[in-house]
Order: sequence, then C-alpha cells, then structure tokens
Amino acid sequence: MSAEKGIIFNIQHFSIHDGPGIRTTVFLKGCPLRCPWCANPESQKFKPEPMLDASSKKTITMGEEKSVEEIIKEVLKDREFYEESGGGLTLSGGEIFAQFEFAKAILKAAKEKGIHTAIETTTFVDHNKFVDLLQYVDFIYTDLKHYNTINHRKVTGVKNELIIKNIHYAFSQQKTIVLRIPVIPSFNDSLEDAEQFAILFKKLSIDQVQLLPFHQFGENKYKLLKRSYEMENVQALHPEDLYDYQQVFLDYEINCYF
Repeated sequence: MSAEKGIIFNIQHFSIHDGPGIRTTVFLKGCPLRCPWCANPESQKFKPEPMLDASSKKTITMGEEKSVEEIIKEVLKDREFYEESGGGLTLSGGEIFAQFEFAKAILKAAKEKGIHTAIETTTFVDHNKFVDLLQYVDFIYTDLKHYNTINHRKVTGVKNELIIKNIHYAFSQQKTIVLRIPVIPSFNDSLEDAEQFAILFKKLSIDQVQLLPFHQFGENKYKLLKRSYEMENVQALHPEDLYDYQQVFLDYEINCYF
C-alpha cells in the first residue's frame, strides 16, 4: 500500500476503551503475528477476505481500500466529542506497522488537524520505523506476550527482541503508554513466568503493567471466517484467578493492575 491509501476493516465511532476520552478507532488490516488467542482474526490477513455476517447470515467482504483523506474526513465528524472529552483518533489493527507509510500518513494528518492520537500496536517493527512514527503519537497501547524469545516465536510466529527494544524506547521517551500482558493458560500464566516478566521490567526500568486475563470473546469470529480456533477448549481467566500472579509484580515494586 502507498502512503495515501491502505486497507482497513472497520471505523468505530464513540469508542471509550481505546484511549482517553471519546475516540474514533480505525482498524487497519494485516498482522505478522499469529497469536492463537487473537480476538480479531479478521484483522490478520493483509487483503480483503470473505466473512459471514453474524446478524444477516450473508457473506460480506472484510476489508476495503480507503485513502488518508477519506479517513480523516470521517474522523473529523467527531471533533466536538474529542474536544469535550479529551478524546481523539486511535489506530488499531491488525498491526498498524504492517501498513507503515499509510499509518504514518493518517497520524500526521490527524496531528495537523490538532487531533489527539493513540495507537494499539505489538511494536513488532524495525526500530527506525517505530521511532519515526512515534513523533505523531500521543498515547500507546502495547503488550508483551512472553519474556523468552524462543517461546514467543513458537506461539506467535515472531521473536520478541524488536518488541522489547521498541517498548523500552517508548518508556525511555516518557511517552504515555499502557503496557499489557495477555495472560494465557499454559503459555505465560505461571508464577515463574510472572517473576521472569518482573525481572525483565526492572532491568528495563518499566514500573507499570496491566494484566489481561485470557478470554473467549473472539471465538465466534473464527467460525464466521471458517477457520479453526486453537483455544476452543481453554478455560477463560478472571482477575481473581491472577491475584497471586499480580502479587509477584507488586513484590518487585511494579504497579500491576487489571
């Protein structure tokens, strides 16, 4: 995709969980990771694809080409809500860096209009590109799925060195950032895992993390896409299941919350 056009699969108005205030969230298509618990499997492939609509039971196309101009025009419809609530634009995915030039152009155009910008990203991208795009970003959501690069690659398909490097850089630049750990049964949910995460965070001078207990919210989407869902029989987790896990971080003087 060029800087001026890219593939998105949704624009969600009046979002309240994708950054501060009331936001418009633009979902970009394509992700290099293949996390088996992904709640947005329709975001993974880079090209538009057929998906059964849960309401109408008709096949729809998930993904369409949009220009930066079209997206900013849509975002500006909600400007008065941003001004009242401290909201703005959030770019999500997929992985926004999979369409780097397009994502950068959207964020730059939003900043030129005086709109607060947020991104949701795995930070799996060349470090120079990460640094380049970050100049147009006010708020970051990211996560670290595993502290061990071999285990990370085994399950997600990619190593974690770039991810850790970019997360560390974002913290070092004192960006407003929410770092999360998706806690997944039989992958990173032991107390030993919690301690290894905590040791890594202390080394990187990271003093805060949010825990995301594993859930099954995206399960039905796999059926609608006619894909198998590897996590089908895995029990969901709840905050009360992770109090001991949380305590490990607190013992390391890391602010750990749900």
